[in-house]
Amino acid sequence: MQNNNPTKLILTLYFPVLISYMLINSPIISYFVAWFGSLFIFYTTILSPAAIIKTDLPIYKQIMRPIFLLQLIFAGFMCVTSIFYFMDHLGYRYLTEINYGAQFKENEQTILIASCQRMSLLAHAALVTGMLLVQKNSIRLKSAKTFESDDFLIWLSIIVFGIGSLTQRFPSLNQIAIPLTIVGISCAAVLFVKGVNTKNMKYLGIGASIFIINFLHASLSGYKEPIIINMIVIACVFFPYYKKLILYLAIPAAYALLYFLPTYNNTVRQSWSGEVSAEEAQDQAFENLNSKNKEQIEETNWSFLTRRLSEIEMFTQFVDYVPSHRPYYDWEIIESSLEGLIPRIFWTGKPNMETVSMQRVYDAGVAHQMSSVSAKTRPVVDAYLSFGIPGVFFFMFLYGMLVQHLSDKAEEIFGGYELGCVIMFNSIFQGLWRGNNFEFMFNNIFWGYVIMWFLFALLRTIKVLKPVFD
Repeated sequence: MQNNNPTKLILTLYFPVLISYMLINSPIISYFVAWFGSLFIFYTTILSPAAIIKTDLPIYKQIMRPIFLLQLIFAGFMCVTSIFYFMDHLGYRYLTEINYGAQFKENEQTILIASCQRMSLLAHAALVTGMLLVQKNSIRLKSAKTFESDDFLIWLSIIVFGIGSLTQRFPSLNQIAIPLTIVGISCAAVLFVKGVNTKNMKYLGIGASIFIINFLHASLSGYKEPIIINMIVIACVFFPYYKKLILYLAIPAAYALLYFLPTYNNTVRQSWSGEVSAEEAQDQAFENLNSKNKEQIEETNWSFLTRRLSEIEMFTQFVDYVPSHRPYYDWEIIESSLEGLIPRIFWTGKPNMETVSMQRVYDAGVAHQMSSVSAKTRPVVDAYLSFGIPGVFFFMFLYGMLVQHLSDKAEEIFGGYELGCVIMFNSIFQGLWRGNNFEFMFNNIFWGYVIMWFLFALLRTIKVLKPVFD
């Protein structure tokens, strides 16, 4: 039977946190306790008999809800990927010791890494605590689809994807353009899987076309994240229908992405200088992905795994800087984030949020002001910079409550899991999967909420959704 009292489960999540802080004087052991603590939280909240999971759908049909997808992505990046950087710090590379004969000695960086890992674990526990406390086991739906057919997804996908693509040409409309484009892509992914599952060539053709076009565009961007996100989305929508196939493909696909993607993207970025086109850079990238370049690929990948996939090195630099060399920011970051919500049309002198957020990166020495690197902070870092360890717990607790509420609200007003959670929540609020600095995250939440209600009103107006009366 479903246990509706989360108190006991929540208290259990903090055991590894407590143990890791008790071992603070043994930083290596403390780090590994904190690292395994996140795996413990994953197991306890997803796979264990004590896990509190909604009972309206089988588990495999609700994997895009926050307790599964968002937790795995957010905490996976925040907590689990740090193992590569830490092993590199200990003198290992791809699990092979490279400092032969040299005895490793703990130093200041070891202590900083362990401290950041403990805070990351605390953030993970707080995130899940917030989710569990506000999660509704049953949601009273306020809407239902007017038609049995899913044809409306075709028009929704084409129209929303088209509007999003057009508005992307105007930088000032990115707040609207990006969420709308992602809604269109998610509709296409759902149509794609419905077409495959039901052999409906109309759904298959339209869904596959939009999704593949977007994937090709992502492959020419020079960024890794859009490619990875596309793979995650398509895997998640196919999973309920092809569980074993997706599970069998997950590890080799992840390995292939991590092995080839860093080198591929580094080559594609040649097009940024304008000397070659994106297509030419892509051709060169495929040529570089062969066995003759194995050493270069492994070098690029290890750099990616230790300093790009994991951002714990950046976290340690901030912890070293604040509060030793600068006091905590208190409400300063929050205030600038709230200012960022005001449209520039109403405030011509509004500061550039990219510049504002990057200033603390420059101040801490994480990046040089003359470099082209955009090393923006993540939610846990901004929470720490604001109020220290209490700030990490408080803000991540609120984060968990917020994402769960937004997911439940989307299901409530859009009439269920597929349209509400899969398409709307995980598209409009996709930026919350991994999080961003407070300035950009507050913006995503506020304007995402506006867009969600706008799309709800639109679907009600064109009679795709009808109200449900008790």
